[in-house]
Amino acid sequence: ELGMTYQAEKVDLRAMPHVTESGKTFSDINPKGSVPALVLDNGELLTEGAVIVQYLADQAPAKQLAPAQGSMARYRLQEWLNYVASEIHKGFGLLFVPNVADDTRKILTERVNKRMDFLASKLADKPYLMGEFSVADAYLFTCLNWVPHLKLSLEPWPVLQAYQKRVAERPAVQQVLKDEGLI
Repeated sequence: ELGMTYQAEKVDLRAMPHVTESGKTFSDINPKGSVPALVLDNGELLTEGAVIVQYLADQAPAKQLAPAQGSMARYRLQEWLNYVASEIHKGFGLLFVPNVADDTRKILTERVNKRMDFLASKLADKPYLMGEFSVADAYLFTCLNWVPHLKLSLEPWPVLQAYQKRVAERPAVQQVLKDEGLI
C-alpha cells in the first residue's frame, strides 16, 4: 500500500529456538521473540505490530493510511490498533497451540466469537474500520487470515467475510500474499 521496498524474512515458529530463513536465531533479532520485528536501514529495531504499522504509515503520509499525529482521528486509529492487538491477535494466541485442551479451546472460541460480533457490528455500515482503508485494516486482515488455520470460520459473520474479501482484492494485498506464498 505504501509503495515501499522491503525484505521479508520468514521465521520457523515450530523450531526451538525460532530460526529465521537465513539461519539466525529470531531472539537474537528480537529478544521478545513472539511479536513482529522491523529492522530499519540504520539497524534500529521496532517491535509490536501496532507500532510498526504506524511507523510505516508515517513514512508515506501522502498515502493516508494513518491520520495525522495528534488528531482525534489518530487516536481512533490507535484504539483500533490496540483492539486488534490485544483482543484479536492475542485472543487467537492459545488457539495456535495444537494440543490445547478442548474445554480451553471452547472458552477461547467463545471469547473470539464475541470479538467477531463486535467487529461485525462496527463494519456493518462501512467498508473499513475507519471508513477509509488504514493500517488498522491491514493488521486486522492479517489476523482474520489466520481463522482457517485455527479451524475457525467467519461464516457466522457475512460482514467479516465481505470485509476480508474486500481487503484481499486490493492490489497491494494481492502482491504481498503472492510474495509470501499464501496464494
